[in-house]
Amino acid sequence: MPALPQFGLGWDVAGHIDATGAGVTRFQTSDAVIGLRDLLFAPGAHAEYVVLDESAVAPAPASVPLTDAGTLPLNALTADRALDLAGLEPGATLLVTGASGGVGGFALQLAALRGLRTIALARPHDAQRVRALGAGEVITSADDLGATVRGIVPGGVDAVIDAAVLGITAHQALRGGGTFVALVAPFAPPPIRGTRVVVQEVFADGARLTKLSKLVDDGVLRLRVAQAFPLDQARAAHELLEKGGVGGRVVLTP
Repeated sequence: MPALPQFGLGWDVAGHIDATGAGVTRFQTSDAVIGLRDLLFAPGAHAEYVVLDESAVAPAPASVPLTDAGTLPLNALTADRALDLAGLEPGATLLVTGASGGVGGFALQLAALRGLRTIALARPHDAQRVRALGAGEVITSADDLGATVRGIVPGGVDAVIDAAVLGITAHQALRGGGTFVALVAPFAPPPIRGTRVVVQEVFADGARLTKLSKLVDDGVLRLRVAQAFPLDQARAAHELLEKGGVGGRVVLTP
């Protein structure tokens, strides 16, 4: 019987550099760094040692513990690039679904930095949290989402970042000619009413991650750790995530 494909779990990395390869110029041994392992078929980040290209690594924010810093790469890179794809000018309107989650929370904070007017879709018990992250308006039910959003922004919002993967339900809140940023390609809605639908696919980007790390040190980005588990308790960590509603990232520590 042929060997089954091996999938490496884990994307985010935070720690100290143990060794560098030939040609590495930006980092040296013992530097505190963060990075993204973005290859599903490669050994994942659930490990004591992880090998990354120099271009996938950034200095860790100095103002927070590495346990917290490790929550930044995947979700913040996704949110920041999604905002780039939305292509909005200051003052434009943006709906963020799943606003209390990892990607949605960073999208709200980064959108505020860009001067955008945000509407957040989140569960009722998360309303206060997303307001603290910068949401201008909060909606607590996806029922008839399009009509609810149009009651706030006549005609619909300029863009949607669909972190909750609602697809066509979220697209109904978009104005004609607006931009819909999907995070999961199979759930991207059709580009009806002259809208533009794009799919954000995350990848390692050390330069962008360096900028985001600095925003943590500048006090612009807030990190949220729900719970930390030893690496040998990865199963328990995943079981906690599956329950949902953890209110932050779950971290594995060696």
